[in-house]
Order: sequence, then C-alpha cells, then structure tokens
Amino acid sequence: MTTATQSRQQLAEQLKTDLSRGLTKEMVMQRQQLGRNELQEEKPPSLLQKIWRHVSDVASLVLLFAVVLSTYLAIAVNGGWTKPIVIGAILVLNIVIGMFQEHSAEKSLSALKKLNVHEVTVIRDGQAQVISATELVVGDLVQLRGGNQIPADGRLVEAVALQLDEAILTGESEPVKKTADALAKQATELGDRRNEVFSGTGVAQGTGLMVVTAIGMATELGAIAGMLNRTKSRITPLQKRLNQLSSRLTGVAIVGGIAIFILGVFFQGEPLTDALMIGVSLAVAAVPETLPIIVTISLAHGVTAMAKQHAIMRRVDAVETIGGVNVICSDKTGTLTQNQMTVTDYWLAGQPQAIQVKKMALADENLALMRLMGLATNATRETVNGEIVEVGDSTELAIVRWLAKFDQSRAQFETDYPRVAEDPFNSTKKTMATLHRMPDGRYLLIVKGAIDHLPVTQTAAQRAVTMRIHDQFAQKALRVLAVGYRIFDHQPTESIEALQSDLQLSGLIGMIDPPRDAAIIAVRQAADAGIRTVMITGDHLETAKAIAKQIGILKPTDQVLTGASLRTLSDEELTQRIADVSVYARVSPEDKIRIVTAWQSQGATVAMTGDGVNDAPALKAADVGVAMGITGTEVSKNASDMILTDDNFETIVAAIATGRAVYQNILKAVEFLIGVNFAQIFLMITAVMIGWGAPLIAEQLLVINVLADGIPGFYLSREPAEAQTMQRPPISRQTSIFADGMTRRVAVRTTTFIILTLGIYGLGRFGLANNDPMIGSTMLFFTLALGSMIDIYPIKTRQPLTWQSIRGNHALNVGVCLAAAFVVAIAIIPGLRELFSVTTMPMLNWVIVGVAIFIPSCVLEIAKRIRLKRQDVPQMLMSSD
Repeated sequence: MTTATQSRQQLAEQLKTDLSRGLTKEMVMQRQQLGRNELQEEKPPSLLQKIWRHVSDVASLVLLFAVVLSTYLAIAVNGGWTKPIVIGAILVLNIVIGMFQEHSAEKSLSALKKLNVHEVTVIRDGQAQVISATELVVGDLVQLRGGNQIPADGRLVEAVALQLDEAILTGESEPVKKTADALAKQATELGDRRNEVFSGTGVAQGTGLMVVTAIGMATELGAIAGMLNRTKSRITPLQKRLNQLSSRLTGVAIVGGIAIFILGVFFQGEPLTDALMIGVSLAVAAVPETLPIIVTISLAHGVTAMAKQHAIMRRVDAVETIGGVNVICSDKTGTLTQNQMTVTDYWLAGQPQAIQVKKMALADENLALMRLMGLATNATRETVNGEIVEVGDSTELAIVRWLAKFDQSRAQFETDYPRVAEDPFNSTKKTMATLHRMPDGRYLLIVKGAIDHLPVTQTAAQRAVTMRIHDQFAQKALRVLAVGYRIFDHQPTESIEALQSDLQLSGLIGMIDPPRDAAIIAVRQAADAGIRTVMITGDHLETAKAIAKQIGILKPTDQVLTGASLRTLSDEELTQRIADVSVYARVSPEDKIRIVTAWQSQGATVAMTGDGVNDAPALKAADVGVAMGITGTEVSKNASDMILTDDNFETIVAAIATGRAVYQNILKAVEFLIGVNFAQIFLMITAVMIGWGAPLIAEQLLVINVLADGIPGFYLSREPAEAQTMQRPPISRQTSIFADGMTRRVAVRTTTFIILTLGIYGLGRFGLANNDPMIGSTMLFFTLALGSMIDIYPIKTRQPLTWQSIRGNHALNVGVCLAAAFVVAIAIIPGLRELFSVTTMPMLNWVIVGVAIFIPSCVLEIAKRIRLKRQDVPQMLMSSD
C-alpha cells in the first residue's frame, strides 16, 4: 500500500478513516474480523515428528530392525525376550535423552523471550484510549512519544522533532528524523521512507501521530517473519558424517548378514532360525548402540559449558557445528560496536591538532568546551533505582556520556548557567541554540551544529585549520559537531533567532559508535584459528569501513560492497567475488541471506551474528545463527541457534573453542566404539566362515557395546581440549569422519582385536579345552570386554600417554571402574553367568585373559608414539633450515 506520497485527504480516503477522530467502534469491530496484529510463527514439530527425527537416522533404524526381528523370533520360535527388551531399551533411551536435551535448551531460552508491544494509546471516536497492540486495525490513529515502540506499520500525520531508532530493521545506529509531509516520490530503501514508521522500531525522541497502514504479517516485520518460516536450516556436518558412518556400518552388516545366512543355511546346514539369530547378533555387533547417547551427552556437556561462558544453545547439535565455523558474518551495530554514540576526539579552536578523549585531561579550556556542549543539549542521563536511564537523541547522549566520564553533568552546568531561551534543532538550519544567564549577570548564547551552518567569525587562516580538522574527523567516519558562543552584557531584547551571528568558535567534537574492545581481540583470535570475519551492516559505507579497519576486519587488499552494488550481481557473480569482500554496507535482509548462501556454496560453515529483526532470516539460513540476548529481538532469538547472554562477540570465539573440543571428543568416541564394532563384525564373519559358528551371542555383544564400551565412552565428553585447538584451521564440511589419521588408527585397533580375539577363542576352545566352545567364548568375551575398555586411555589423548593424562579425567576413571565391575560381576555371579552364557574357568585361563587385555593398549600407544616421532622429523628439518 503506497501512502508516502499521498496528502492527508488522500490518505484518509484510502484508509477510510478520520485523521482527527479516528475510527468508530463499529468500524474497528468490522476490521478486526480480518485479522489480529500478531506475527504468525512457524508451526512447531509435533511429538511424533520429534520422535521420528531421532528414530530416522541409520543407526536407530538398524536397532529398530533388530528389535522387530528378535521380537518375531521370540514369538515364533520361543527365542527368548532378552534380545528385544535390551535392544529396545537402548533405542528408547537414545530417543528420550535426545529429546530431553532439546527441551532443556528451549527451557533455558524461555527466560530471555520479550518482544511484543503490550499497550498503545489510540484515538477512536475522538477519544484517546489505551488498548493492547494486538487489537490495532488498519486506519487506527496511534499517539507516539519518546520511549514508545511502534506497534504496526503506519504513515505519520503529525511529527514534532520526531526521531526513530530503526536499527532492528535497517541496522543503522543513528536515529532517523521523521516528517509528516508527503514525499515527492516513493522511496525504495526502508531507511529513506521518512514519513513512514515500522512495527518493532522505537521512538528515540519527539512526538507524533501515526495512522496504521498495515498490521501483523502485512508489516515489514511480518515480511521478515514470513521469510523466516520459508528459510530452512541445512543438515549439520556432524549429522552428515554420522549418517555416512552408520551407512557404512550398515552396509558391512548387510553384506556380512547375507554371507553368514548363505554359509549357515546352504553350506553348513544350520536351521533357518539359527541363521536368523546370527543375523541379529551381527546387526547388534555392527551398530555402536551407545554412540547416539555419547554424542548427545557430549553435545549436552558442550551446552552446559557454553552456558557458563554466556552462550545459550537453542539447538544441541549446533554445539558441534560452531566448532567447524570458518566464516563469521557479523552485524556491526551492537555486535561489533557498543551501539552507543561516543565522543572519541575533540579540537579546541586555535590549537594546531585534535586530541583523543582517552588522552584528555580536565583542564579549564577542555571544561569550557564541555560546558558549552552540555548546556546546548536536551538529553538526560539519570540513575533510577540503581540503573542508568538515558533519554534523548543519540548525538546528545554521546555528549552527556562524555561529561559523565569526567564527573560532569548538564544539570551541574545549568545550576550556574540557567537556560532562559531555546531555538530547537531542525533539519533545515542544522543548528540548535540556547541562551543562558551567567553567574556574573551577563548572558551566554550557545549555538551547536554542523560547522558549515554555524555563523562564526574567522579569518581565512583560522577557517583553513578548522576545515582541516573537520576533514580529519570525517575521514575517520566521525560525526562532527561544532559549537560557538557569544556573550551579552545585558539580557538581549531580540529573539534568540536574531542573535545568532558573529559567534566565536569554541571547538569541534567527533563521535562514532565505537567498536567493542573485546570484539577487536576476538576478531584477532578468530583469525589465528583460521576463521574469517565479515561485517554485514545496514549502516553507511564510510562508517562501516572505518569501524572494520579499527577492528581488523578490513585489510588493504579487501573489498567493500554496498547493498545497491550487491543487487546488480547475479548469484554466480557474488559467489565468485565472495572471498574478496570483507565489508557490506546498506544491505537488506534478502542481501544478508544471499551473502550467507554464497559463502555456503563455497563449502564454508557460516555463523551469522545479529540482534535486529533484519538479521533473523540470515540467522536461520546460516549454519549457526548467533543472536544477542540483551539487545536482541525475540524474532532474532527464535531464528538463532545460539544466544549470547552478554552480547559479547568474544563469547563466540570461546564457544567455537568449546565446539572444537566437543567435536574432538566425539571423534575419540567414534574411534573408541567403531574399532571394536568392526572387530566384532569381522570376528563373527571369520569364525562362521572357518566353521567355528558364532563365537559370541547377541546378549554378550550388547554387554560389550553398552556396558564395557558405553559407560567409559560416556565420560569422553569431559576430556579437556587438546593443546593448540584454536591454532588449527577449522574442519571443512567435506572432511570425512575418518580423516586426520582416523582410518589408520581404527585399522590398527580393529586388526589387533581381530587377531587377538580369534587367537584367544582358538586357544581357549582347542588349546586349553577339548573343543569346548563355551570355554573359548568365555575367554573371548572377557578379553574383548575388558580389553576394549582399557584401551580408551591411549585413545583419549593424541599425545603420548602419561600418568598425569591418565589421572586428568576423574569421571572417566570412575566409569572404567564401574564398567569393569559389571563385567567381573558376570564372571562371579551364577545367575549372570547363565544369562550371558559364560562358564567358570581355571586360573591359567584367567592369567592369559589378564595379560591379553593390555595388548591392544600397548599396540595403540606404540603406534601413536611412532606416528608422532615421524611427524616431528619434518618439523625438525624445517626448523633447522
């Protein structure tokens, strides 16, 4: 609906309203039937959808198949209910833990949710009344004053010194001056639509009257909400890698199951049900049942650790994803900067150079400049109930903050220099003037504003110095404000407007929304970790460039791009240039999504930070959306994966470090579990092929996978990060889970266990007994169960194992002891021996088992030390060069 160019009469006719009395009660009731002033959120997944999401991964489907098959055998051939009950319990436990962690993360978020305007003052039937913002309809008249939040989109019909903070939509840190006058032509950019107001923005100062032109999903805010509902998150790198791992394990299990079935039925004459039971055992051996639980526990541990670092994770799986981030697309205002205009530089008339405020001393000449600036200011800064409350234009607030930094205030100055007259600022003359009575009875006129509009008296040389300083400030993207004064012996009889001539220049101040000190450090740390930081802002280009240079984002060879220029590029052209651009200015929500997707098309894992509504679609499209918890809107929080409760960019880098540590520990868990799982698969297949039959039953495999390996594996999540974690490049999305030597390490461990277990089984069955499968299976079971849990120690650290590293994870040591106690209980408790089909053995057999369980750990540690020694040789050669 185009209203910006319409006159008041045209506006009233189009909206069918009275611009002085508002709508009637009957008109309001009719229009409320068309919809409420509310945003429609995407429908949350149902309970069944949440359950299916956890069941639908390959590992869970294999377990589900094993449950169904074992249940059928239990019913059809009385195969016993142990298998379906135990396997089913593992499957249910995986689902419950995953859903519980998601619920916990959402519960942590609920305390942060605050957005909607609750009440507004509306004129209906000629009377002002307070109503809920959700009851607004098109054509309503809404009164606006400082501190109000705009409840809907509208056209201004009255505006008195009205300025709006539109940062949540446009990203601009400066309040926008508004007018009620019709525009000559319809503006396309949101920030240029000076006579319109938009839902979710705020009134910085002044008063106004708006007529509602759009509500709910029809507003600019609603358009972004709709974009959010259409934007889908992509699968995380960890999900992709685990799905690939599960597919490989399942492929091996299927091929092995078919081979065993054919061998058993057609070549060895085994009954069909026995062959199926071996198939169930192989399925159990193929699937690392506790891996989903260990992954979930590791991610949950990461959630807890990040919460202590002021980062709340809304999606548990995003903990791992953020560890792989290699591009951070960051909003400027409030994220990299303080979102507070601040005086950073000043210049005293007559001095050769400007001075930085951080080097300023409270000398008389400096105090004189501060006094003039403070007196010609309307902003206020007060302490209410222990909290600082600031009201006013951002430029004037910068001045009162400057005063406060040196224990000065406008109120103190006005005690000695009371104001007797004022000429308010307007956009035409670009100055503001105040008249004050001085302590000695004289009168002081102060005029502040743009230097080229200040009527000061200067020589050509003085003017040249002034403009040189002014240009220096402008080159630093500072907003420049000048102040001049004139003294009268008696109270002037002319109007204050007529007095503004022949001023003496006092000086200039330069201000900007400065970068956070922590953000500068964090950007540098991110670069050391191989992470590229890109600034994306709705602010002006020169301001964005200046801040980006200060922070260290914009290098001399980097490019900058405006939203207008970006829109002239096709997606292919943007993708080709994406790596060269470090700063984007004056961009729209659609532009931000294009930037994120362009990086993703290059294989990047992208984090997008922001606090405004305009950031929300890109937050959702990014691999990790990072919202601000303090200044962020509810829309941006709901679209994000992570919320910073301290709004500190540095927290993102800390979260990345935690994410990397979590991913390292998950890889260690994968290596720990699948090495034995592969060994079990080939052990089963090899034993059947050579005619020994299945050496282990499904219940024994479950004990090994769930108790012996599972319990210690749970505590790998508490393993501290490896050294130099943040000095290594991020892991690419295309990197396999078997990269970085994982394949070699798993192969060594799998081969060791295959040879060891086949040897132990053969020795027990044929060497220490007269072809007694029970003895062989018992020795094999205890060797595999105890040996596989002990060798978690050479796996837990990539560095040579030391006594300190063994003691370093107390929880893991407790877990190993608990798991060992369960396994030993099976050997000594008669009922458990019968349940898990093991037998008593002579002492010699136990001595052999006791020696055998340490062989895999010794092999792994020796292989590790050889590998590290080989890696050190090239480094020594390079250092000697």
